[in-house]
Formats: sequence, C-alpha cells, structure tokens
Amino acid sequence: MLWAGRMRLRTFRILVMLVHASAACEFGPFPYNATGIVCRMTKPAALLLNQETARVIQAAFRNAKFPNITGERSMRLLGKVAYGLTNIQVNGLSIEQSEVELKENDAIHIGVKNVTAFFKGTLTYGYAGAWFLQLFHSVDFEIESSIDLQINIKLMCQKDQVAADASDCYLTFHKLTLRLQGDKEPGWLKQLFTDFISFTLKLVLKSEVCNEISFLAQVLANFVHDLAANFVQDEDIRLDISLASVPLIKANYLESHHKGLVLYKNYSDVFSDSVFSPSLLTESRMLYFWLSEHILNSLASAAFLDKRLRLTIRGEKLQALFEMEDTEAQQKAVQMIFQGTSYNDSVAKVWSLAHPQISVQPEGTVVKSLVGVEISIFPPGEEPLMALYMEKEITVTIQAAYAEKKLILHPVDSRIEFKVFKCTADPSGNDQSIRNFLQTMISVVGIPEVISRIEPALTSLMNSKGLHLFEIRNPEIITRKGYIIVQLDFSFPNHLLLDFLEKRL
Repeated sequence: MLWAGRMRLRTFRILVMLVHASAACEFGPFPYNATGIVCRMTKPAALLLNQETARVIQAAFRNAKFPNITGERSMRLLGKVAYGLTNIQVNGLSIEQSEVELKENDAIHIGVKNVTAFFKGTLTYGYAGAWFLQLFHSVDFEIESSIDLQINIKLMCQKDQVAADASDCYLTFHKLTLRLQGDKEPGWLKQLFTDFISFTLKLVLKSEVCNEISFLAQVLANFVHDLAANFVQDEDIRLDISLASVPLIKANYLESHHKGLVLYKNYSDVFSDSVFSPSLLTESRMLYFWLSEHILNSLASAAFLDKRLRLTIRGEKLQALFEMEDTEAQQKAVQMIFQGTSYNDSVAKVWSLAHPQISVQPEGTVVKSLVGVEISIFPPGEEPLMALYMEKEITVTIQAAYAEKKLILHPVDSRIEFKVFKCTADPSGNDQSIRNFLQTMISVVGIPEVISRIEPALTSLMNSKGLHLFEIRNPEIITRKGYIIVQLDFSFPNHLLLDFLEKRL
C-alpha cells in the first residue's frame, strides 16, 4: 500500500538521522574543560513550557500529511469489496491534559491525555460478485477518535548542537468511530468498513502524527539554537555556542554545556580550562546561565580589535563634564585647558589603548584598561590645537542588574593612575592643580558618563535580539571568582510560539 511505503521511507530517514546524530559530535574525556557557558532549565520551567504542548500537538495533527488508504476484502455473497479513504484531514481537535516528567539520564516524558480529534474525508467503495455488476460509490465520512499520546524526547548532539529525538512516540486509541454521510448508508456497510478500516487507520494516524511530532521537536530545537546564536552575535563578533558535551537530563533539570569561544575575523580564541561544577547552580529558579570570565575577556578583546571602544564627547556633554563643580580650582583648570575656546569648538576623544582585562570577583566585574584621552580645540580662523593628551590606567569594579527590561551598570569602586600627561598650557607639567582636577573629574563624572553610554547601547542591542519580548521575573546577576551566574524566572510569550508555527508551517 502507498501508506506502508511512506512509513518505511520515513522510518529509514529517522534511522539515518539518528546514526548521523550519534556520530556527529565527539567530546574529550573531561566534559567541563572546554565549557564557557552552561544553561540549566529546571523542572518548573519545563512544566511552564509544557503548557504550550497543546499548540505543538495541534500543529502536528494539522500539518500531518495523511496518505490515501486503500484496500479490499472478500465478503460472502458480495464478492470482493474494495475501498479507498481519500482527502483525510483534521476537522477539529481538543486536548484535555498534558503532563511532563524528566527521566534521569533517559528522556523527557510527555503524556497527553484525551486528545479528541475529528477527521473528515471521502470514502469510495465498490463490489463485484456473481449477483451484482461492478459498482462504485463515494460518500463523505467523519471519524471521531479519542487518543492518548506518550512521547519520550531524547536530547542528543547533532552538528555540535542540541537535537531533539521524539521518535519514541505512542498513540493509544480509546475510541475510533466511523460515521458515513448523515448515517444514511445501510448499517451493515458502516459496520463492515468500521471493522476492517479501523486497524489500518490507527497505523496511519500513529505513523503520520508521530513523524510530525518528531519533525516539530527538531524544528523547535533548531529554532531555540538559532535564537540563541543570533542573541550572542553582533555584526562580526559572535560566540561559538556549539556543545562542549552531551546534554544532560536529571530528575529536576535539563542542562547543556557550550564552548563559548569568541569568533571574530582572524582573532583566535583559545579556552581549555573551566571552573564550572554542577554544584555551583541550584534548582530554586527556572532558568540559569553560567558564564566564564574568559568570555567577557575575549569579548572585550574582540570589541577592541573592532575599534568599538571609542567615545567622542563635545558640546553640552563636554561642558557638563568640566563644569561639575563651580570652584576656583575648576575655573582655573578649564581656562588653562581650553584657553577660552567655546565647548562647541572643542572635542574630547576617549579610547582604549590596549585590550581591556576583565576579571570577575564577588564584589563585581573588574575592568582594567589603559585609556587614552585627547582634547582638541578649534579656534575660529586658526589651526586646530591639541590642548591635552593623557594616558591613564583605570580600574573599575562594576555591579550589574536587569530591571524593567533595562541593563543597569553601577560602578562601586575605581582607581586611576596617570601614565602620560601632556598639557599645552603647562608644558613643564609642574602645575599639579590640572592633574588633581582631572583625577576628580574622571572619577566622579567621567566614568559614570562612559557607563551611561554603555547601558543603553547594550540594552538596545539585547532588545534588538528580542529579549524585551520575554517576561523576565526577578533576574539576578551574581558574580563569583572567575564566573557569573544569571538566574531568573520567566513567563513564556505565547505569541512567539504562534508566530513561529505560522511562519514555519
């Protein structure tokens, strides 16, 4: 039969996929050595996402391609009775209950109870015997079914990313009732077809629906991976989130370990050691991300190479920096640096002279950088003049938070050490007042000003990746020696799944 051939072909494809998946990823003997990112989703999150299972099951039934069912049977007196069910499609679907269970080191078990599905189509039948001429009739039919589904989803590695294998799928039928058009046909005809079509129909439904569920599971896994990959990429800078080890299924959480290597043009990131241990994460929140400080260091290096660590300040912003306090020392320093030139005719440039060094401590994220500052003035009708040039090593400790869909960066400590200092108005460098004023200005106003530029830029970048679409509750950013933990609860935005299913299916 046609449906049998399709079943064999689909089964062969699944087997090929599984063999390929099992052979696609190779890991070393120490699963945590190359781990830069860890993602842990606990059972409460799995229970929340399970509420969306109904939408996926509905999509599976709606998009399953049911083949035509044909067959024949010899009947006493009637001779051979041939039949065909064509144009089979879902006419209605409802789901009563769905449950999820994490089976340790095995699979994600999803049990869906009392799926009531109505199918419609056309039944064509004919019979030829000693007493009758060969006759064929067509009637519309409706099938009412009540089904339980059991799906065991295994997490695997395929092409270095998480793959979901949902081929372990079972359908249990509690009811399968065939209704011919208006129940006007003879009772014996209805009974005849109900009896010997039901078994074939059950096999077809199981094959097509389970194949569609398996397909959707992998499509959703790919969608999540692509979403994550896009989130950690900005132009030429991106993170390698390929798997560092096989995904884990525990009784209370799912966990995946990712390499977290920074990829940027010819920049080669090397990472061989990790301080990650499963005991560093708890199970009290829905979602956890563990990030090695190595990632932050490498991202800062890539941003430096991409010439992103540059800032230009002019006009009112420049004035606000240098007129933070109205004192005699401030007025004297401003007069000497700008030589009476308007702020609108002056430009301050700030840039990183070398790769910033980032370390993570319990107090916060420590950023150490050698920074260059140049102030140029453009007197009307005269040649531009470099009024001030200095190089300073700045060490800042920053605490981060996320609230009201905005990233908040708060400097809690800073140290400044001048390395080079040149001022046109004081070529000998004997006037300590200018340096003292700049030291205070940088600490009190300059560093907060730079951070105030970074906050909205990073928030805008994250929102451009869709972070603002998620309802994140009580997020915490915790720093420890060598790593950061982000832990949070969330609500799943239903419209994202609906939009995704509509676009993909």
